[in-house]
Amino acid sequence: MASIFSKIVSGEIPAYKIAENDDFLAFLDIMPLKEGHTLVIPKKEVDYLFDIEDISLAEMMLFAKEVSKKIKAAFPCERIGVSVIGLEVPHAHIHLIPIDTMDDMNFSKPKLQLPAEKMEVIAEKIRTA
Repeated sequence: MASIFSKIVSGEIPAYKIAENDDFLAFLDIMPLKEGHTLVIPKKEVDYLFDIEDISLAEMMLFAKEVSKKIKAAFPCERIGVSVIGLEVPHAHIHLIPIDTMDDMNFSKPKLQLPAEKMEVIAEKIRTA
C-alpha cells in the first residue's frame, strides 16, 4: 500500500516542496518542530532507511546535505539537526531541523501549527536561499 509520502511523490497529495531530483524529494514537515523543519525521502518506496541500497543511501545523504545548506541559510541556527525515526510513516525519511539546542529536536514537544500561507513563505525562503 502506498504511503502518504508515495502519494506526495506521485502528486496525489500536495506538499511544500523544497528540492527535487529524479531520485529524492525534500518538502516541509506539516507538523514541524521548528520553522524550516524539512523531510528528505527517496522517491522509490522503501520502508526502512537502512534497506536502501548503499549507493542510493549515500546519494540521499548528499542530497540532504545540499538541502541542509539551504535551510541554514534561510533560518540561521547553530546546526541542522538530523533525525531518522521511521516509525510514523512507512517510507524512509530523514528529518532536517534548524536547531540551537538539543531540546529543539524533542519530538515529544507540541508541534507547530502554521497556516498554509506561512508554510509557502517558509518553503520559498528555503528554495531561494
